[in-house]
Amino acid sequence: MSVRHFLEIDDLTPDELIAVLDASEKPHAPLLAGKGVALIFEKPSLRTRNSCEMAVVQLGGHPAAIFDAEVSLDRRESTEDVTRTLMGYYDAIAARVFEHAQLERMASVSSVPVINLLSDAGHPVQALADLLTIRQHVGALRGITIAWVGDFSNVARSLSLGAVALGTHVRLSCPPGYGPTNIDLDHVMSRAQHGATITVWPRPAEAVTGSHVVSTDAWYSMGQEDEREIRKRAFEGFRVDGALMAEAERGAIFLHCLPAHRGEEATSDVLDGPSSRIWPQAHNRMHTFRGLLAWLCA
Repeated sequence: MSVRHFLEIDDLTPDELIAVLDASEKPHAPLLAGKGVALIFEKPSLRTRNSCEMAVVQLGGHPAAIFDAEVSLDRRESTEDVTRTLMGYYDAIAARVFEHAQLERMASVSSVPVINLLSDAGHPVQALADLLTIRQHVGALRGITIAWVGDFSNVARSLSLGAVALGTHVRLSCPPGYGPTNIDLDHVMSRAQHGATITVWPRPAEAVTGSHVVSTDAWYSMGQEDEREIRKRAFEGFRVDGALMAEAERGAIFLHCLPAHRGEEATSDVLDGPSSRIWPQAHNRMHTFRGLLAWLCA
């Protein structure tokens, strides 16, 4: 049987995506007893490292966090040679990298699953946590609407791909120059099921009106600090505050993948308010990574 990799959310069919979400909520058997998972970090992380390590432990396995100074992909050793070495020790390799091409090169030579913990192209493990949080706190995925406000980031891309595959409508409101391309939109729509749509709205209030979920991300990510002032000016008017949340459907929830720059992409009254589900969302990173590992390694 060929090895299953998880480089983006669309590596799973809609039925497989539901199976992973279901596995995330089930009791965990020690499927990884006596086994290990390599966790490679070119970029540091709070939620990714801790959630992944605990997920492996809960499955009875040993997590090994490996940092950039120890592997230095393509500097000390080629990405392919690092992968060939690690796959002899571990039953899965998960990596948080700058360039998505690194993951594709790992997958091309690996005899064990390779999992994307974040790349410039996508953040599929975050999308799994987002979808599980929505299912738990809204009660459904099919037929509801997610409004994304801000940059069409790697997080937005993965969430859009996963959401439409499960019948969820996606509305995007992004500043000029920071939205999806036509290629992005076509790719997302190629995954759509049950009449789901993805649409682009020029003003956040239009996208948020009547939505069941409002989600956003930092205006600048790790490695984009030199763009901070430019992006802050470009994103004026795209802050999620109490007035914007009031446009959403009654009972709508607010999501943010964190870390948050309070007062920039979202105000504290929203981040800490009654609509916020950012902490269950963060904790679901552990549950969904455990569910994904269980599904990949069962």
